[in-house]
Amino acid sequence: MNKLRIVYMGTPEFAVAPLEALLNAGCNVVGVITNPDKPAGRGQQIQEAAVKKFAVEKGLKILQPEKFRNEEFLEELKALKADLQVVVAFKMLPEMVWNMPKYGTLNLHASLLPQYRGAAPINWAIINGDKETGVSTFLLQHKIDTGNILFQEKIPIGDNDNVEVIHDKLMTVGSELVVKTVHAIEAGEYPQIPQENLSDEVIALKSAPKIFKEDCKIDWTKDLDSIHNLIRGLSPYPASWTELIPNETGKAIGLKVFTTEKEKTNHSEEIGRIVTDGKSYLKVAVNGGFISIKMLQQAGKKRMKTEDFLRGFQQIKNYHL
Repeated sequence: MNKLRIVYMGTPEFAVAPLEALLNAGCNVVGVITNPDKPAGRGQQIQEAAVKKFAVEKGLKILQPEKFRNEEFLEELKALKADLQVVVAFKMLPEMVWNMPKYGTLNLHASLLPQYRGAAPINWAIINGDKETGVSTFLLQHKIDTGNILFQEKIPIGDNDNVEVIHDKLMTVGSELVVKTVHAIEAGEYPQIPQENLSDEVIALKSAPKIFKEDCKIDWTKDLDSIHNLIRGLSPYPASWTELIPNETGKAIGLKVFTTEKEKTNHSEEIGRIVTDGKSYLKVAVNGGFISIKMLQQAGKKRMKTEDFLRGFQQIKNYHL
C-alpha cells in the first residue's frame, strides 16, 4: 500500500508530539507548515515555534507563510502533492487550503466534540468542573470545529488536576489518536460521524472561547468549588489573579495564584477575608469553606510557595482582598 503524502500543520509544544508519533509510525510527512518566526520576551529576540525546531532536527521541509492566501505559498503547498493534511493547534485555514488534498484536512481537537469548540478547550473543561475530557479527530469543514468526527478518546479529570497535567495527558493520547486516524484513512476504513448525531446525547453544548485577562480574575464571592476550578483551570497559564488591597492608604498589589487546596467547612468568617499566621499558611474565607493558597506570584516577583512569600511579605495582615 502506498503511504499517504502528509503535510503537517502546527505551532506549539502540544503539536510536536503528534508529529513525532507520525514519523515514528513510518508515515510519509512531506512538509510542515508552522508560524513565522517572531520576536518575543524582553529582549525581543527572534523565537522559533516548537514545531519548527523539531522539524528542523528531523530535516523536514518547512513552510512559514505570513498569509495563507499568498500565491507563492499556495504554489509551494500544491507542489507538495499532499493526499492528507494534519492540523494540530494551528490557525484557521481558508477553504482553498483545507480542501486541497484528496482526503481533506484532519484536525486533532483537545475536547470531546461537539463539546468545547473553540480556542481553549482544556481550560474551560476544568473551569467548569468537568470530570472527564478527551481528544477528537475530525475532518475540517467551513465552520470552526464542526466537521465529521472520526475517532475520540476519553480521559478522567482529577479533582486537583490543572491545565498542565491534562494538557500533557491529552498530548500523549492525542498523538496516538492521530496515528490511528491516519492509518484508518490509509486503509479506507474510517467512520464519519456528523457532530449533530453526538450533540443529541448531551444536555447542553459548552463553548471554549479565547481567554482574556478579565476571565482570569478571581471572584472571592463565588463558591469553594468554582474558585478552586477557576484557579486550576488557568494554571500554569495564563494564571488566575487577584489583588491585595491595603487596609489604609497605599497601592494595590497584584497576585497570580497557581495552586490551591479546598477546605470544606462551615465558618463564620467574612467572605473574602484573609486568614493567615503570617508564616506557613494563607487562606481565604469563601462560601463553603476556605481556599488555601499553596503557590503564588507577586507582581514583579518570581513564582513561589506560600511560606516563602509570607517570609518576604510580613505586612500581609495590613491587606485585604
